[in-house]
Amino acid sequence: MSVAKIIEISSESPKSFEDAVVQGIARASKTLHGIKSAWVAEQHVVVEDGKVAMYRVDLKVTFVMD
Repeated sequence: MSVAKIIEISSESPKSFEDAVVQGIARASKTLHGIKSAWVAEQHVVVEDGKVAMYRVDLKVTFVMD
């Protein structure tokens, strides 16, 4: 039997929403083992001088507990 846990993390990237997701999962993988999925709960942008300066995502990450 396995038990999974869901945590929420935020990640950002100056490139794109997709890159923010990739960076968030990469960072979470350094301390969490057994990541099985992630759900993008929210997407936000930071605007500076009328242009998008940063892409932010809030992720719900599911991992299997040891």
